[in-house]
Amino acid sequence: MTRYVAISEARSMPLWRRPTTLLFVMAMTMPVAFYTWYALLNNFVVEVAGFDGADIGLLHTVREIPGFLAVGVIAIIIFVREQVLGLISLALLGVATAFTAWFPSLGGLLFLTLLSSIGFHYYETVNQSLQLQWLPKERAPQILGWIMGAGSAVTLVVFILIVLMWEPLGLTYNLVFMVAGGVTFGLAVLCMIAYPQFEAPHPQIKKMVLRRRYWLYYALQFMSGARRQIFMVFAGFMMVERFGFEVHELTGLYLINLVVNMLVAPFLGKAVSHFGERRTLIWEYVGLATIFTMYGGVYWFGWGVALAATLYVVDHILFGLALALKTYFQKIADPRDIAPTAAVAFTINHIAAVFLPVVLGLLWVISPAAVFGLAAGMALISLSLSLMIPRDPQPGYETIFARGLPAPAE
Repeated sequence: MTRYVAISEARSMPLWRRPTTLLFVMAMTMPVAFYTWYALLNNFVVEVAGFDGADIGLLHTVREIPGFLAVGVIAIIIFVREQVLGLISLALLGVATAFTAWFPSLGGLLFLTLLSSIGFHYYETVNQSLQLQWLPKERAPQILGWIMGAGSAVTLVVFILIVLMWEPLGLTYNLVFMVAGGVTFGLAVLCMIAYPQFEAPHPQIKKMVLRRRYWLYYALQFMSGARRQIFMVFAGFMMVERFGFEVHELTGLYLINLVVNMLVAPFLGKAVSHFGERRTLIWEYVGLATIFTMYGGVYWFGWGVALAATLYVVDHILFGLALALKTYFQKIADPRDIAPTAAVAFTINHIAAVFLPVVLGLLWVISPAAVFGLAAGMALISLSLSLMIPRDPQPGYETIFARGLPAPAE
């Protein structure tokens, strides 16, 4: 029989069965499948499926469709608990990853990518909601930093294994995809069995929630999704197409990136706590605008692979500061709005993701530097929005224009 435990009562449970531990376990389970897929994708589609820039853009557009439809989570949680939905989504991600190499064609990869993306995006939507519901506000930035570090540590192990074993053992794409997907699936099922169902203190509204006072959060989410797509789709692809990176070389770059991020992630949470969301996000966007501009120079002027790799690592560190966007919303939100707003925010975050990869894939064929220039412009727009965040955001004081106004009920 399913056991239900209130978050307040869970503190007396063994450490390994507490809700915070489950958040850590899920954060460490997802990267096994997702980052194996991510590490091998660019080489797999070029070497086996014969993709060009337009094909990879189309694939990533399909990959982002479930993110755009993440608002559907609101309908699902009417019938399925968020915790259960998150674990089912993880299992789906594992299964789809396992069979990726079985369909080395454009149509086959689009279908498997769609399935894995449903798992990934629905997991991320629910996971963000559970984090903000289960973690206390005063400790959320630090714990989120540690969770990010734990996920990076597992990703690090994945990349190390690929780098060290790919060539010596003559690994195949099929074997690596199958093992990684199987591990994620198995751990998701284990979590369903081992953990009770945790009851958050505030029942969630299970309908669409769009509040005017959250408008700045929505705008920042939209711009974040647009910038992220350019990095996710084209930064790694550039390393293969422009500099001829092989599987173990590209994964080696990911490996260096993960070591740095694993060490830095806990400090990012402390930085948000110390400096606040406003200043943290301002630093992030200034840095991203600079880095994307330099990316364009790397491709256009051939500044060198070492600089490109360095920018890639610094880029990831700055993206880690985006946890400030989560804690900004946690501070301004009605606690009952967290689940539906997480779904709405994920959909907003992926509006640009549905069309940008395929459109920019075509632009990439003409001018890769222009793609990165566009990303720099988006970072500057985000910077202008971040200047509207108050130093001490709270309900009724969501933006610098709302000082002293009470938080409306709707």
